[in-house]
Amino acid sequence: MITDAALHYFYETATLGSMRLASDRIGVAVSSVSRQIATLEKDLGIPLFERGRRTIRLTEAGQLTYEHYKSQMASREHLFAQIQQLLEVKLGHVEVAVGEGFLCRAFMQLIADFQHRHPGVSVTIRTATTPDAARLVINDEAHMAVIFTMAGEPRLRTRVSMAQPLHAVCAPDHPAARSQGLTLADLARHTLCLPPNGFRIRQVLAAAEIRQHLRLKPALTTDSIHTMRAIVKQGESITVLPHIAIVDDLRAGELVALPLIGVEEEEERIALVHRIGRQLEGVPARMLTTLQGRFRALFELDSPATRTG
Repeated sequence: MITDAALHYFYETATLGSMRLASDRIGVAVSSVSRQIATLEKDLGIPLFERGRRTIRLTEAGQLTYEHYKSQMASREHLFAQIQQLLEVKLGHVEVAVGEGFLCRAFMQLIADFQHRHPGVSVTIRTATTPDAARLVINDEAHMAVIFTMAGEPRLRTRVSMAQPLHAVCAPDHPAARSQGLTLADLARHTLCLPPNGFRIRQVLAAAEIRQHLRLKPALTTDSIHTMRAIVKQGESITVLPHIAIVDDLRAGELVALPLIGVEEEEERIALVHRIGRQLEGVPARMLTTLQGRFRALFELDSPATRTG
């Protein structure tokens, strides 16, 4: 079996031109160098040096072996350099699963700033519902996720979380925009645009509906939060969304968020999570730390278009 030591002894002998010089550089006896080279030639089944000459000269096989080991050393040095760059967060990749409604301007600016500081880093953003985003993290298809909290999921660790109360959302010129808050009964009297039943928002509303013995009947159902916002901006419909999903629209004055009366006990929380037991290093670890440090500032409840009564 060809050993790295035999190739190293051969390479030094060919480079320096003698076994004695090679033995001095390596720090072993000349006989050890000679023995390793003889073993290498036996394993390859062909001579590497021309015999009977006063100076070292490689055979054609020797030249091939020399170039191979030289290339191998260069590849190894390149590997070590890349590993060092990973440790210094100069290279690498990170995948973040995020709900569609969480992709506010501040979040995307954070990603852009991260890549500006680490230009060799690539980032993949995967939009998904909370259950799907959690599955991506659990299956190691994403390093981390920004999702609504999931009770009873022991495989996820929450690094940071914050409250995200649900709001009734409408356009500034909608008749309900002048209200100090809306009950579920108020909502039922308006044209509604809501997400499907599988969404956490509908589950929260369903729990409140059961308690209050009424049922909301949306005129339009869509799994796209972007579509919900666009429909509501037309001025005829109301939707229900967490603050995080409309933060940019509130700051721009394009939407108004009203308190949902009677749904307060169902307040949502959003969280930054990763899989328990998965050790994140390099770029993913730096991204996790960055998101954790900036999490609350990204989605703070500071918009003047949010009415609290």
